[in-house]
Amino acid sequence: MPLTRDQDIAELLTSARTIAMVGASDRPDRPSFGVMKFLQSHGYRVLPVNPEITGEHIQGEFVWRELSQIGEPIDIVDIFRRSDAAGEAVDQAIAVGAKAVWMQLGVIDEAAAERAAAAGLKVVMNHCIKIEIMRLQVPSVAAAG
Repeated sequence: MPLTRDQDIAELLTSARTIAMVGASDRPDRPSFGVMKFLQSHGYRVLPVNPEITGEHIQGEFVWRELSQIGEPIDIVDIFRRSDAAGEAVDQAIAVGAKAVWMQLGVIDEAAAERAAAAGLKVVMNHCIKIEIMRLQVPSVAAAG
């Protein structure tokens, strides 16, 4: 089920390079905006997904309508949606062959987590990716090579 050991979470973050952010916002006051900026500064490529602003750009990256449009390998799907909408994002992550799903702090969907794990994806639930990178002192992707 969801990863809970610090070592497992750190390994996931260290091995990842590309993160698709479902629910990314172009509004600087939204948590997803700040987390995306942090992840980019840490060396990750972050691909924003938000059907309401498809075709626009957030922090230099084209905004996709859904995960299936991206067309390149995704290491982590970071979900910034309400818990009741997380399942759809998880199902899309499974369909595109993502390696992991990450449900942000406060996002909990046990059934979706079980589907993802059964499909072979690593799962992190109810954790902020930015907080975990800082807490676990994960080196930047650029430094990790």
